[in-house]
Amino acid sequence: MGRRVSRESSNKDQQPSARGEATASRPASRSNRPTLATIAAEAGVSLPTVSKVLNGRSDVAEATRRRVEHLLSAHNYLRPGRRRARRSGLIDVVINGLDSPWAVEILRGVEAECAAHGVAPVLSLPQHGDTRPASWTSLPAQHDSDGVILVTSRMDQQQRAQLERAGVALVVIDPVNMPDPDIASVGATNWAGGLAATEHLISLGHERIAVIGGPSDMLCTQARIDGYRSALERAGLPVDRNLIRYGDFRHEGGFRESYALLTSPEPPTAIFAGSDQQAMGAYEAARQAGMQIPSDVSIVGFDDLPLCQWLSPPLTSVRQPLEEMGRVAARTLLQLIDGQPLVSTRVELATELRVRLSTAPPRR
Repeated sequence: MGRRVSRESSNKDQQPSARGEATASRPASRSNRPTLATIAAEAGVSLPTVSKVLNGRSDVAEATRRRVEHLLSAHNYLRPGRRRARRSGLIDVVINGLDSPWAVEILRGVEAECAAHGVAPVLSLPQHGDTRPASWTSLPAQHDSDGVILVTSRMDQQQRAQLERAGVALVVIDPVNMPDPDIASVGATNWAGGLAATEHLISLGHERIAVIGGPSDMLCTQARIDGYRSALERAGLPVDRNLIRYGDFRHEGGFRESYALLTSPEPPTAIFAGSDQQAMGAYEAARQAGMQIPSDVSIVGFDDLPLCQWLSPPLTSVRQPLEEMGRVAARTLLQLIDGQPLVSTRVELATELRVRLSTAPPRR
């Protein structure tokens, strides 16, 4: 996926906004610190421009830089370079659960990068249904840790404000929803992966292709299904809403949705599962429906976990560089802790389709 570049007009660079001038004299309190979106609006510039100023980038007009710097100071905004110095050599890794090989691969990368820099990760597992929205944000104070890596977990404004007030560095891996542009995040090219998986099935001759995403409100789910839609549209194939399903990224969701699809009056000839675990559920659904893989139905997964090659047949899957995602997140967090500027707050690592024996031309 291409990176969008934003350039401010010369008029904006030369003329400070009236709104910025009017509000600069009223700094926000620490309990009600504005987001960068507020500062961007007051300065009359875009969010990427404010992020460039924060990160010390040189490609910003001097007048714009002065205006943004003035507002950042007026609002007492905590910048990466002003975070507290390292204290404990510990960082918190907050993740929803370890019941997925996906999470293990991420943690493998985090641990390897931390070990290379003499830092120790502290693993925290929030309970599902926890009614205390800011509970995990108290962890840095408990451990006296230097930062937090948040893995596929939701974060509200209250939680973010608590970390910000404490000066705790934060990096999000595979954010559930679109993070603010000043929050560092690491993910994968989910749209490109969904496109590649679907184009592979189309190239084999499949026309009735189903997709099973994860939870519908997750950013990665939306991107993968958008890639699926784009592949169908490029090939001139209709997008059948009945073939678009949402699961939970787990075996159970993959089995449930796949079995419903395969036992329907018009079953698909191929299924693109939004995770390898859902693909494994689809394997069992095909078995119970009396179908063979890939002669009756082709299946593609997403993640390319190590066990894909040991399934029968070995699973075609879109590879996410999960271990590298963990490494990059830890490396980015250490940069923030040390006050080093980031080249970009958003990193997307490339996905790659790994073709194995679970896909074949449809039976005519």
